[in-house]
Amino acid sequence: MESIDDKVIAKIKKAKKGSLFFIEDFLHLGSSKAVSKALERLVQKDEISRVTRGIYARLSTDPILGVLYPPTEQIAEAVRRRDKARIIPTGSLALNALGLSTQVPMNLVYLTDGAARTIQVGKRKIIFKKTSPRNLATIGKISGLVIQALREIGKDKLTQDEIAVILKHLKNEEPHRLLNDIRLAPEWIRIIMRKAITNIETDEMA
Repeated sequence: MESIDDKVIAKIKKAKKGSLFFIEDFLHLGSSKAVSKALERLVQKDEISRVTRGIYARLSTDPILGVLYPPTEQIAEAVRRRDKARIIPTGSLALNALGLSTQVPMNLVYLTDGAARTIQVGKRKIIFKKTSPRNLATIGKISGLVIQALREIGKDKLTQDEIAVILKHLKNEEPHRLLNDIRLAPEWIRIIMRKAITNIETDEMA
């Protein structure tokens, strides 16, 4: 008979290298304690890597860069899927995603309707902050990011150059999503988002 270790590694090897796995992915093979021990044994044998607490992967290796760890954004998305939660980047992460800041944040902060938690990944942290359903009710990926980025900048510190960048991004948002998300933003942000709708309508008429 195959051991639980054999069954776990067989499943991991079927997936693309770099795919992330949680203990929960193997509970059909045994108890949480048995799966956890199997994963740790596989780590000790260097068959898989422990990316962070409770998250495992079979990682690729580059001859120059060495072991290629998954991006922290991929880890955050994997946690979101496991928890069946909603998340949205906020703070400096939202600014960086929109090109409003070139600084790569050490800590990735997400608003979530799942559990509040902090995940240590090397020297970086993924922080999930519990928030109200309203802050996660946006349906546009771009417009949702824009609202969080503008909140981070603040009404009194926003520059015309930053507004121009925002409007350029919003031009690529689906109009019905933009219309939905406007109502979820503070009035000063709505004014900017309405300009984007006007620009889209003007382009369609041209």
